[in-house]
Amino acid sequence: MRPSLRRALYGILLCAGFSMTQFNAEADHSQTSPGRGDRPAGASHTSRSPVIARNGVAATSHPLATQVALDILKQGGSAVDAAIAANAALGLMEPNSCGIGGDLFAIVWDPKTARLHGLNGSGRAAQGLSLATLRQKLGGAETMPFRGMYGITVPGAVDGWFTLHDKFGKLPMADLLAPSIAYAREGVPVPQVIAHAWRVAVEDVIRNGDRFGEIENFKALYMPGGSTPEEGQIFRNPGLAGTYERIARDGREGFYGGETAAAIDAYMRRIGGPLRREDLSSHRSEWVEPITVSYRGYDIYELPPNGQGIAVLQMLNILEGFDLAAMGHNSADSLHVLVEAKKLVFEDRARFYADPAFIDVPVEGLLSKSYAAKRRALIDMHRASTDFDAGDPTLENGDTVYLTVADSDGMMVSLIQSIYAGMGSGQAPDGLGFVFQNRGSGFSLEPDHPNQYQPGKRPFHTIIPGFVMRDGVPLLSFGVMGGSMQPQGHVQVLLNMIDFGMDVQAAGDAARYRHIGSSDPSGARRVDGGALFVESGVSAEVIGNLVKRGHSVAVEKGLYGGYQAIRRDPRTGVYFAASEMRKDGHAAGY
Repeated sequence: MRPSLRRALYGILLCAGFSMTQFNAEADHSQTSPGRGDRPAGASHTSRSPVIARNGVAATSHPLATQVALDILKQGGSAVDAAIAANAALGLMEPNSCGIGGDLFAIVWDPKTARLHGLNGSGRAAQGLSLATLRQKLGGAETMPFRGMYGITVPGAVDGWFTLHDKFGKLPMADLLAPSIAYAREGVPVPQVIAHAWRVAVEDVIRNGDRFGEIENFKALYMPGGSTPEEGQIFRNPGLAGTYERIARDGREGFYGGETAAAIDAYMRRIGGPLRREDLSSHRSEWVEPITVSYRGYDIYELPPNGQGIAVLQMLNILEGFDLAAMGHNSADSLHVLVEAKKLVFEDRARFYADPAFIDVPVEGLLSKSYAAKRRALIDMHRASTDFDAGDPTLENGDTVYLTVADSDGMMVSLIQSIYAGMGSGQAPDGLGFVFQNRGSGFSLEPDHPNQYQPGKRPFHTIIPGFVMRDGVPLLSFGVMGGSMQPQGHVQVLLNMIDFGMDVQAAGDAARYRHIGSSDPSGARRVDGGALFVESGVSAEVIGNLVKRGHSVAVEKGLYGGYQAIRRDPRTGVYFAASEMRKDGHAAGY
């Protein structure tokens, strides 16, 4: 495997909460595990039935966060209230993936106005650090460091909460944060998958996190007693409880001003970091119009750049020209065209996706059906590609958490929130109980690259919420977390439901693929056809066929993201909810 591909795979494993050693060890253990049982109804591969409820449902990656969301709904809170409460709980309970040191994106269906609302809650680079100074501090490095202070951008999550709450909230913010404050002070048991991902992420921060910063605060916070929590061990975070209490008392200023902002500023000055109090106070989230394409009669919605949701829509446009149902689910033909479509789109992703405040992103051209037809024509059904380039979309003539909540009024929330890599930057401000994201590590340092670092700019973002409608009626709120897996995962679960007729839980349980090695918005160039990873549910015959076409294929665990979804029956209003079997969480309703 080439060094560039190995580095890309390693980064993906970290985001998913795995190291190569532990990853291979897990694969070995699977050889001695007992066979799975048989379900009496539903698809044979599915782990459980969808959760069906009328009054409200929630699906998150942690059972206690799901319960927090339901409790808020039962108290009369809106779906947005419940989503905020669940997100706050996950910041405590799954700190390897999310927290108030990171960013937030959301799509909300508002039944009162009968329209979708999109929120971009991503933060910007510090205003006081120029590109020239950054290059100097990095010692001439060609890429941004993955860990440390220079990947820190303004945390947008808390402002995202308040922006959502101001428009759609019913209960006071203090009520929404109360469960997490209590859990942070009294302690919360750590579940199985999170305990594993926590340990792996901490180990990597210790290896790599102190080159540009310090990690003593981080170790004190996330290694209580000198080690990471084991499954079932109680984790307490009084520092986060205090930070949440200031937010509950003082509102948005409880984070972007006052004591918390002063502590962040002082910490950054102490370690030589770029973020300042003025960067915090000037930050605001942005309401954006979701972008959409039609796929086989369904309207699929994502958020526009600086995120990668547009990649989902581009891939669907290309795939609409193939009869996937006739090819068969996870057949060699269907997997081949999915991977080739991904390769085509990811070259555009590397070339065009960036902050639209700094660059004119050709969204309309990228989403046109005629452009998709041109790109589709480049796919050779008999051979895997190695050298696709970005297209010309000029129009002719002219380790992240995802959660979803729905309430009795019909409001549906698709929300995703992240600190990017497992445990983010590894930089934890004094006494505040959270770690900063490393989202700025996604900037490019290449001259004239659309995603090149600039002060006040938002980096390319991987986290994407999804939504589906038909004839103006809301049908599905969904997401799949996991770095570059997210658009690939969105496409796979949508195809599972639309082309292959699976229910909302079976669509998430089905075996997935993940392709790595495409060019990247950080400036990394693809040098070969990349590598294709599949789960054990893909047959040996299919794998052999893919290898003959030139794909480099491996069967591995742990690379395939985390999924939650809520489907609404348009006739009855009944909700069907699902949660990822690859994570600790579940869906629940009442």
